[in-house]
Amino acid sequence: MLTDLPDFDDHEAVVFLSDKASGLRAIIAMHDTTLGPAHGGTRAWAYESEADAVTDVLRLSQGMTFKNAVAGLPLGGGKSVILLKPGERPSVEMLHAFGRAVDRLNGRYLPAEDVGIGPAMVREIASITPHVLGVGAGEDDAADPSPVTSLGIFCAIEEMLARETGSRDFAGKRVAVQGLGGVGGNLARLLHEAGASLVVADMSDERCREFQQACGAEVVAPERIHAVEADVFAPCALGAVLNARTIPELGAGIICGGANNQLADLAAGRAVAEAGVAYAPDFVVNAGGVMWTSAPITGLDRVAVETKVRGIGATLSRILDDVQPGETPQEAAIRYARAVIDAA
Repeated sequence: MLTDLPDFDDHEAVVFLSDKASGLRAIIAMHDTTLGPAHGGTRAWAYESEADAVTDVLRLSQGMTFKNAVAGLPLGGGKSVILLKPGERPSVEMLHAFGRAVDRLNGRYLPAEDVGIGPAMVREIASITPHVLGVGAGEDDAADPSPVTSLGIFCAIEEMLARETGSRDFAGKRVAVQGLGGVGGNLARLLHEAGASLVVADMSDERCREFQQACGAEVVAPERIHAVEADVFAPCALGAVLNARTIPELGAGIICGGANNQLADLAAGRAVAEAGVAYAPDFVVNAGGVMWTSAPITGLDRVAVETKVRGIGATLSRILDDVQPGETPQEAAIRYARAVIDAA
């Protein structure tokens, strides 16, 4: 039963979508709307099974609740996934069908872009329903939240370096970046400009060559990037990268990246702590994107949003300073988020 799943966590609503004409199969999960309408991106992915898709959307939705709360946004947590076949991309018809489903929720859920869904696809959804965030006028315009997300991660890494090494200087620091898409790629450029040396991995050989040539990055296999000897490991691909297999192999003393749900579960958080690795909770670190996509609600312009994003490092430090004996950073961050929600 859905409500018996470990990741259900009292979700307010989980909606399964099917549109025969377009072939759309999707799930919308709304975790908690105490602070406002559920907001979180739409992910398009070829899952191995529907069960995997359910687990992903539940965990992502819960993470958005915590992310929006810690970021101080008037938004609850939600997420959606579009289930694809291998090699398939969402068609316009699928996106329009998805838009109709979102519209029927009357603003309870506000989607935006995510893995597999770019700005042009968000605009297709927005052509059907006004209940969308992160919409811009052009394919490569400032609506893209990735650069803002990357800025927040960069500031968080800087804070982690200060806490763990006593210096914010990236010169001589080695950072392993997993995933060179919108977030990871922009982060890698910021790190390079700050003087860090890069080790990178991505499923795309072309992206790896680009950073090898432009930044002098060392390229390693995606399945080994977590084990590379480095000062910082920055996961910026899909989730659950920190698990029973990878944690004993970690090569960095700091983990701080943009991927959602980096920990396979809370036990993984305890294993990371026991390994003596400093972990920055992902939903604290990667909140820059949602700070930008929510600008139509908060009324902040780009300059004001970036100022807020640069404060992510300070927020992270406050949470880490408050970690209680026997508590992991992830558990402390969840406690912080729940306190914000309970105070509403």
